[in-house]
Amino acid sequence: MPIFSQHDLPEVFGSGEFNKDKIYYLQRAGTVKRIASSLYTSCIGEDLNKIVARNLWRIVAILYPKAIVSERSAIEMKPSKDGSIFIISDKKRYTSVGNIVIRPKKGARRRPEDAPFMENLFMASPARIILENAMPSRSGKHSVRRGLSQTELEEYLDRFIGDKGEAAVNKLRDQMKKIAPKLKLESEFKRVNKIISALLQTHGGNLKSKSAIARSAGFPFDGRRIEIFKLLYSELKKIAPVIRAGKFNKNLVFFESYFSNFIEGTEFAIDEARDIIFRNVVPSNRPDDAHDIQGTFKIAADNAQMKKIPATFDDFMDLLKTRHKTLMSYRSDKNPGILKERSNQAGTTLFVAPQLAIGTLKQGFEIYKKLDEAFSRAVFMMFLVSEVHPFNDGNGRIGRIMMNAELANADEQRIIIPTIYRTNYISALKALSHSKHPMPLIRTLNFAQKYTGAIGWNNFKTALDTLTKTNAFMDPYEADENGIRLTLPSRIIG
Repeated sequence: MPIFSQHDLPEVFGSGEFNKDKIYYLQRAGTVKRIASSLYTSCIGEDLNKIVARNLWRIVAILYPKAIVSERSAIEMKPSKDGSIFIISDKKRYTSVGNIVIRPKKGARRRPEDAPFMENLFMASPARIILENAMPSRSGKHSVRRGLSQTELEEYLDRFIGDKGEAAVNKLRDQMKKIAPKLKLESEFKRVNKIISALLQTHGGNLKSKSAIARSAGFPFDGRRIEIFKLLYSELKKIAPVIRAGKFNKNLVFFESYFSNFIEGTEFAIDEARDIIFRNVVPSNRPDDAHDIQGTFKIAADNAQMKKIPATFDDFMDLLKTRHKTLMSYRSDKNPGILKERSNQAGTTLFVAPQLAIGTLKQGFEIYKKLDEAFSRAVFMMFLVSEVHPFNDGNGRIGRIMMNAELANADEQRIIIPTIYRTNYISALKALSHSKHPMPLIRTLNFAQKYTGAIGWNNFKTALDTLTKTNAFMDPYEADENGIRLTLPSRIIG
């Protein structure tokens, strides 16, 4: 009998795919090995858990043909924390393969709404998934519960409404009502119906999850962003206090405004920017850009205004809206001082949805209030505003204004982000937003504050010369290509 090479065989296969003699010879030849009852692999010598991870659903399909993926597994679409995969099948016995355990149970037969998933597996319909997750269940000694807890179910429905809207959840509720009697899950439907009604504020309910309670109160929030804010808070609490004294200086404020607009693509030569800010010389071909830099300077140069920081959430929203209104006062098409009504995006970053913006700001503000040090509060405040992006335009600039207000309030050194440092700054924001790494942002702003404090701002020409010598005005991409970095002046404060 010819011996197959590993390349001729699937990574995993069942005993029914080849006759017994062939499998026997393949095993004798060391071409395949048995990894579970009636299950084999051709990946000899490779870590079993890696094989299982690549072939998870194929393995389920081989061992439990025509099973329905349901309950927690239909929502998580991966093994639970203990490795469990939950399915509905006529087979009773569970199977362990590597670090996963497939846990079948008998249940209602497949319905027309249950869709083909892969090979001979099926996926429960969205309505069925929720109803079955609402069934009473308890975790055993070695497994998580099959269905979602009350809190998890509320969080799932809250995310569903946030992602797809009220009309979609009402349609789903109608589908659940229709199939509940056929699945004998009428009591589960009543439970889910109460949760949805409470979330949509059409009926009271005893909700448990923070996100569901917030939506019911009219302040739904982006749970993923709150997790990121908590990570940033945790790292900020770990760092040693950073205190660098700073005084108000109009030359510093000029460059703060200049660089903050340059980051957003509003580029002027230094002399042009000075004429715009100090002499109100507005270029006829770029009036909007000129007014942007004027608006930034108007806020940043008002030291009494910049010393205001919020004590309550209402204070926070008032400051945010008032400063944005000033910043964008010449941009009526951008709705100055008015929160966004459309989603906004920068590159691959999709910011918080409009309907979740206020609730996310509110939750973030509660975390911000727990911070004591001005630098930590400044970092957190800037990221909070940047990550939510609550306005149609001007979010980056208003975020940096809110950051420096925290520092001005404590008479600490403000922060500028020179042109050459733009890539570092944006990359640090993305590292936290996309990958949940807070330290790059903290380090980036710490260095920027140290740099800002090392420049003598009292004389404009001296400050300009220092900025030039330390590469502050260089294009970041050109600088990267040539290995040029922002360097600290010899006079360092802090």
